[in-house]
Amino acid sequence: MNLDAPAPRDTRLDVIRAIALITIFINHVPGNPLEWLASKNFGFSDAAEAFVLISGISAAMAYGMKFGPGAALLTTLKAWRRAGVLYLAHIATTMASLAIFAFFAVQHQTPALMEKINIAPVIDDTTGALLGIATLGHQLGYNNILPMYAAVLLMLPALLMIGRRSLGLMVAVSGTIWFLAGLYRFGPPAFPNEGIWFLNPLSWQFLFIIGLAAAMHVKRGGALPRSPMLMGAAAGYLLLSLAWVKLPLWGVDIPFGLPMILTGFDKTYLSTPRLLHVVAAGYLIAMLPQISELARRSPGNALAVMGRHALPVFVAGTILSMAAQAWRHVHGSGFATDIIIIAGGIWLQFALAHYIDWYRRLRPIAAGNGATIPPQPIYSVPPLGAVAVPLRNLRKPVHPPPA
Repeated sequence: MNLDAPAPRDTRLDVIRAIALITIFINHVPGNPLEWLASKNFGFSDAAEAFVLISGISAAMAYGMKFGPGAALLTTLKAWRRAGVLYLAHIATTMASLAIFAFFAVQHQTPALMEKINIAPVIDDTTGALLGIATLGHQLGYNNILPMYAAVLLMLPALLMIGRRSLGLMVAVSGTIWFLAGLYRFGPPAFPNEGIWFLNPLSWQFLFIIGLAAAMHVKRGGALPRSPMLMGAAAGYLLLSLAWVKLPLWGVDIPFGLPMILTGFDKTYLSTPRLLHVVAAGYLIAMLPQISELARRSPGNALAVMGRHALPVFVAGTILSMAAQAWRHVHGSGFATDIIIIAGGIWLQFALAHYIDWYRRLRPIAAGNGATIPPQPIYSVPPLGAVAVPLRNLRKPVHPPPA
């Protein structure tokens, strides 16, 4: 037995990440007949929260476990470099979204399109909006996830420095930042619009750190608490959330004089009901192998392949959803055409993921035949996460970086 051989890749995170990618794409074409299947219709949180939690878990392997003496600086630079990649990907999707809406507006003489998804400031105050786009202060609708995640990666080394002393202290500091941001309603400012970013990284980093700390604790030999009472409470909360959404109970007054961060359903500040919902779901998946094993598939499974290449898939999905929105605005929507649009968009994302997988397998084969292939970095992980990749199987450097 070769004890140095890399362990087989656990595909469960890849599969769950791919499901979140598909769900995000469906959500980004609002009003389509498949939207009722999205997780937001069954509880307080949605696919974005799942993505960030998965990202934290994955980042434990890519950054957390490597952030030790002698490697902290290199790990920091890798996290910040990944933030730079996400920034460039965000700028690309933003410009593509603007171009798509502009094309349909000109081609079909529908100037109203240029008022959708927060494009109006680009027309009304072009100079300010362009500056805002470059500095992330102005974000188009449905183009908010990558800036938030890039900002979280910039914050990560400081929190990992605390985590070297105590994971509990790291979570406490992260939670304090989350609570104060939600209590006093502050975050990175929007520009030229008023307010803050739609997804406040000072709030969302807490969910990321929860996932990261839990994974690091397990990697260090610990275990998540397996308590029937805790599992029952998590299941009960998920059922309460389901009933709240389905009845619905949105008109129930629950603040009781408490701050909105504790009782509201605000996505910008990741209010407690949303945070608890995704954490409860993640905890039950981790504790119940009957559920988690459903996501364990072969590396060649279509969902596993999509999850491995989630950043390019996410970018493609965003661009496709923007094209779908513009097309539906011009031509209208119907059940059959919406099904074709959604199914076609998902198929194209699968096709892209499989092409990337095929191309990366082809390169070592070409190198073995004597071809000269310059080394290039691999970005084989999602916009909201990172997964350790066995170096022996790649023959080229891996640069770890959330659907």
